[in-house]
Amino acid sequence: MSVFDRTIRTPQADLRLSQSSGSGIPIVMIHGSGSSRAVFARQFESPLADTHRLIAFDLPGHGQSSDAHDPTTAYTVAGLAQCAAHVLDLLEIGHAIIFGWSLGGHVAIELASFHRAVNGLMLTGAPPVSKGPFGMLRGFHAHWDMLLASKRVYSERDAERFETLCFGDTADPSFRHAILRTDGRLRAAVTRSLISGKGADQKQVVEQATFPVAIVNGENDPFVRLSYFETLAYGSLWEHCHVVPDTGHAPFWERPDLFNPLLSRFAETVAIQSAKATTLARRQTRAS
Repeated sequence: MSVFDRTIRTPQADLRLSQSSGSGIPIVMIHGSGSSRAVFARQFESPLADTHRLIAFDLPGHGQSSDAHDPTTAYTVAGLAQCAAHVLDLLEIGHAIIFGWSLGGHVAIELASFHRAVNGLMLTGAPPVSKGPFGMLRGFHAHWDMLLASKRVYSERDAERFETLCFGDTADPSFRHAILRTDGRLRAAVTRSLISGKGADQKQVVEQATFPVAIVNGENDPFVRLSYFETLAYGSLWEHCHVVPDTGHAPFWERPDLFNPLLSRFAETVAIQSAKATTLARRQTRAS
């Protein structure tokens, strides 16, 4: 298995991305606020990278990507989703699974609301909330630590606290650097866009999805209300809402031994359904 790194230019920013040489259905992984594509290292180091074409990129204002050319438009959930759409288009990806974590999950839902390449959606630490502040309150715990999500300038102490909230005591030493590198303008702008209800109604997108939707959360996630996920009227929920025991906000990092098999099994399900849909479409085309 090989992993290739490259930089691609989009209207929003110059993005640094990694992809594996696996030939199976692509799995595009979108990280959370204050993170980078490095958070998915334990997926790239697993058999998943041999079986599937794993793709992860640094969002604008994160990691090795540039800050946004126009923060006003790019640093919203809708703007970040357009950025992800450009990644799909530039890499000529017609069918993919999108795995979104935390902010990346909200970006993934927004992407799924308009891009035809989304054949499956996996969400971790990202409750699909309805528009506005009341929707946010239903999906997230209300406590003082949530203010860090919108704070523009981080001190070392802020970065340490945010790292602990996201990864407990399992963080890689590079994660603190990624938090401090993040363009703080994004945190404030993205939070405003979520509270103001700009973009798609995420609850509606997930409930009306015709493609499989997988929900996988950590048992002790400090940000999200796990009970909220059980209240949604899913149209195509994969299996059930999975909870990874003894993990927090990033179960794919904390317990890849438990998480990766779920992602692999979900990918197999989506690949089979996508193949059936393609075969049916071809038959219909021939019949007409």
